[in-house]
Amino acid sequence: MSTTGYAYALFNQSLEIFERIGNVQGKAMTLWWLGHLAEQQGEYSKAISYLEPALEILQRLKSPYAEQVQAMLERIQNHS
Repeated sequence: MSTTGYAYALFNQSLEIFERIGNVQGKAMTLWWLGHLAEQQGEYSKAISYLEPALEILQRLKSPYAEQVQAMLERIQNHS
């Protein structure tokens, strides 16, 4: 398994755990990392599919990270 594939597997495992225990912020941060990883691989539509729900959660939580996710999402949408 490639390093990227391994990273995806670990982040997806984390996502499942955060969902199971109800850790909404952890879920959002994991989605953000998955979006970042997808962007690095040039998989822009996949990145957007992770970043949009991450942004929604972070905005709902009034997290200061929401601005960073918004900026990343806008950059990717302009790139794709």
